[in-house]
Amino acid sequence: MNTIKIALIGVGYIADYHARGLQTISNVEIVCVISKHIESAKKFAIKYSIKEFYTDISKVTDNNEIDGVIISTPNQFHAPYAISFLKSGKDVFLEKPMGMNPKEGFQIDAAAKANNQLVMVGHMWRFDTDTNYIKEAIDAGTLGKIFKTKGYGIHENWGPEGWFTNKDLAGGGALADMGVHAIDTARYLLGDPKPTKVYARISTQFGNYNVDDTGIILITWDNGTESIIESGWWHPHMDGPEASTGVFGTKGYASLFPTLLKLKKGVEFSEKITPDLPEREDHCDQVIYTRQMEHFINCIKTRTTPKPGILEGQVVLDIVNAAYISSEKGQAINL
Repeated sequence: MNTIKIALIGVGYIADYHARGLQTISNVEIVCVISKHIESAKKFAIKYSIKEFYTDISKVTDNNEIDGVIISTPNQFHAPYAISFLKSGKDVFLEKPMGMNPKEGFQIDAAAKANNQLVMVGHMWRFDTDTNYIKEAIDAGTLGKIFKTKGYGIHENWGPEGWFTNKDLAGGGALADMGVHAIDTARYLLGDPKPTKVYARISTQFGNYNVDDTGIILITWDNGTESIIESGWWHPHMDGPEASTGVFGTKGYASLFPTLLKLKKGVEFSEKITPDLPEREDHCDQVIYTRQMEHFINCIKTRTTPKPGILEGQVVLDIVNAAYISSEKGQAINL
């Protein structure tokens, strides 16, 4: 089997997870790493025994032997880098969110189709064991008709610095950073319905920056379910960790993180089921990212459309954009 050759773009925190995951997959070689600062690229390359390191993405676009790239840069560069790589015949994995706004998502889609290349988006909770346990219960009808979900993307007593708090580089704040996890997790659990309406209240409460750190979003899906999403940095309390979701059905309730089921038994009683799932080393466990990379590599080999891909990434961009508009106008936005 031919070796799949991958380039890493960006050497921030998340790039370590991608590198570790890729290095567990047979017939995969990380051929080079790109960073804005050559010393950062060199340090990362040495850490993972990567032979080449550069500051110029043309070293990747001009290399016809490279099959795919992993983009883990500030959000501002997601679309322009992705489009350049797609035009040069590379498949692309993009960290979330796919772009700064819906328009950039459409541009990425057009470039992928024009050049017959693949795009995967890093909504990694779709690869989590606990998440899929809850999804299977929903799909089996165990909870009955789902009428509401509540999801969280909040940092308690902590918030990021640097480009995350710069609107020109990130496009948004806690909603674009953390809320997207909660949004995509809820949508995945519900079977990927389409959003029809978004209402949001978004503000900045904790920092001296030009992005949001507090948000409450209400999404109406085309299957009639309503999803409440809370996003934030620096909050004094969070009701659950990243991607934690409560699912309310006519026959019962499911909790993701902590993961359990409460099924109705008669009028006043319920049965609590705590599944025996693998113990997590960390909440954002390495295995989730490894499974992401395995899926991306398999899609490159088989020329199969990745999921989550452009469609899933675009829906999240549309919801986030609608939420910002809704908060600014003080009214619900129809999609």
